[in-house]
Amino acid sequence: MRLLYPFSKVLQDKEPLFRSLYTRKYQNLALFTFFSFYGMLLILIASIVFGNPAQILIRPTCTDPNSIVPLAGLHIFMCGLVSGFFCIIMTDKEKQIEVPVSFMATLLESVQNPPEVDALVEGPVLGIAKSSVYIDLGPFGTGIIYGAEFINARDVIKKLNVGDVVTAKVVDMNNEEGYIELSLKEARQALIWTEAEEAIKIKKILDLPIKDANKGGLIVEWQGIQGFLPASQLKSEHYPRIENGDKDKIMGELKKLIGKRLAVIIISASPKEGKLIFSEKEQGGTREKREITGKYSIGDELDGTVSGLVDFGIFVKLEDGIEGLVHISEIGWGLVDDPRKLFKINEKVRVKVIEVKDGKISLSIKALKDNPWKDAEKRYKKGDKVTGVVIKFNAYGALVSLEEGVAGLVHLSEFGTEENLKKTVELGKTYSFTITFFDAKEQKMTLSYGNGK
Repeated sequence: MRLLYPFSKVLQDKEPLFRSLYTRKYQNLALFTFFSFYGMLLILIASIVFGNPAQILIRPTCTDPNSIVPLAGLHIFMCGLVSGFFCIIMTDKEKQIEVPVSFMATLLESVQNPPEVDALVEGPVLGIAKSSVYIDLGPFGTGIIYGAEFINARDVIKKLNVGDVVTAKVVDMNNEEGYIELSLKEARQALIWTEAEEAIKIKKILDLPIKDANKGGLIVEWQGIQGFLPASQLKSEHYPRIENGDKDKIMGELKKLIGKRLAVIIISASPKEGKLIFSEKEQGGTREKREITGKYSIGDELDGTVSGLVDFGIFVKLEDGIEGLVHISEIGWGLVDDPRKLFKINEKVRVKVIEVKDGKISLSIKALKDNPWKDAEKRYKKGDKVTGVVIKFNAYGALVSLEEGVAGLVHLSEFGTEENLKKTVELGKTYSFTITFFDAKEQKMTLSYGNGK
């Protein structure tokens, strides 16, 4: 038995090579090799100590003590031959068994080059120790999860058993002990972001709870990652309808949704920044978009109700569940600074459809009125002396209105500084100007202040 001790010692060694050998598919081959080796060794010892053992092997005598050692050697050698024969049979059987494999395992089979750092690998668990887990990576060697990576994934490791197939991320290809260092936690994160990208492609609908709210929207959590659901991406029934646009009141309305579950889709994912953006409006699906597209056409004039007031325009309810947006630039031909000053919630308005795209309807109010620049072309030209009202200051100078919808710019350079500009002309007052450029088709005009009111 002592002669067999080194064999068992080798199989129990902690070196990576013998650990990977100590698996079911190599056991029979190992038995064949070592039994044959020890059998031949005993026969050699017998030939040295007792002379030629051939006669003893041919005609062994149980009472002859000289025959014990060579007989034992023969028996061990025969065990090796039987093990080898058994190994061949089992190998052939294993080849005939079709075992279902995952996509990752199939991918690894086709890859000849070893995985690189940050790559995802897959393999069965070889062993679980107090502070480490060993993974069989086939031709690439043995992977290990230990140290901080073991601690970070301890909740998952508790549920693992030898033989379970796991996916991990490569942290180091060759550590000091010759193992491939792996991370379960980073692999899980990588898989989550991959899943997020796939969810974006197929527009997968997710039923998620609202965790928190801020002035811009709602905080949603998915797969342990917090994401943002902007208020502008909420459906009409959840959008905060605050008439005066008070941000504190908007915040109060959004907080009422905390704890509720909403059906949303992921519209943007950034793994490097760890950001997810969700939308409730977009999850209606292709069927709803086709329904909207087929029902409304460009040029349709419709009656609706103001359902929302925002800085960039107004939302108009056309029917239950269907809204359109009138952008601030489509409200009127004149300057519109704040839509809230012109409209109220539930006010009836007439609108014109100017675009239907991806299930969204763009509306216009000013398109129902005549373009004032058409008539202005008949009345104004370059060099004309005109009077106009200063309606706005901006970074380039002062905006002056000659009539509703027809306005031009007096450039800041005429006044030197913004301070001088505001000292010379005041908002709401009328002054004399000279037209220096006029293009009705492009709806552009520049003016010169000159001297005097």
